[in-house]
Amino acid sequence: MQVAEQRTLAEKVSCTGLGLHTGAPVKLSLHPARVGTGIRFVRRKGEQRYEYPALADFVTSTRQATTLGHGDGCIATVEHLLAALHALGVSNVRVEVDGPEIPAMDGSAASFVHLIRTAGLYDQHEPQAVMQVRRKLEVQLDARKITIEPARQLEIAYRVDFEHPSIGTQRFEIDRLAPAVFEVEISRARTFGFLRDVQAMREAGLAQGGSLANTVVLDDTGVVNPGGLRYRDEFVRHKILDLIGDLALLGFPVRGRIEVERGGHELHHRLVMALLRCEDAWVLRGGVPGCLERRGKGPPPGV
Repeated sequence: MQVAEQRTLAEKVSCTGLGLHTGAPVKLSLHPARVGTGIRFVRRKGEQRYEYPALADFVTSTRQATTLGHGDGCIATVEHLLAALHALGVSNVRVEVDGPEIPAMDGSAASFVHLIRTAGLYDQHEPQAVMQVRRKLEVQLDARKITIEPARQLEIAYRVDFEHPSIGTQRFEIDRLAPAVFEVEISRARTFGFLRDVQAMREAGLAQGGSLANTVVLDDTGVVNPGGLRYRDEFVRHKILDLIGDLALLGFPVRGRIEVERGGHELHHRLVMALLRCEDAWVLRGGVPGCLERRGKGPPPGV
């Protein structure tokens, strides 16, 4: 197995935008970080500053998006940015945010890929630990199911099933998560929603910043967006994008074959937590001594 190396950004890079669910304006900055730092989020809120690692222990919600943090310092909708960082092999980075949510940009990960490419990548010449799956795990939630089993690379097969003429049953598979595959096949797939759900979501405090500029919107008969779809099966590709972002919360790249039936953030998170609990299901290869212990043992007291 080829040994992976840790990687960070060559320089700081920033962008601004609106949160998809909060509608709040936000500035996002990505900073280079030292070996062993991992992905760390910093939320600035007035004079207060909240900092925490991008790890599953810090997930506070999986409703419509993945939210990380503790106390009043949570950051919502982290999955698209995490997917871009994870797929491009960025091991160490500080993510500074001055709002409650990562900016939606165009609803995909393409803008974050561009941001990372603009900053440039810097190889740090230290080994990156990799989680190699050794036995099959399965998580089922009603009619939804996700499994992971041993494989030499990260392979993903995902199926969605919506009773809508523009979606129906869609299945997409990638046999190796390489940066080029992610950029071409996955990164441009946008989040999607149904017009019939908009009022209820907004009454629940969600989708406040949603628009045709950052969401594929469907009415009862088809896609409302004037430009149509970017991929014929954009819906299932976006689900894979979300999964890649949620897998980043393991703290290490994972090698195994994942198959998903009608998944979402909650199911993805349950698989991540099942993996972390079942330490006999995987082995950590590469990395420096003690890297597993430095992942973090959970949120601060009281969270």
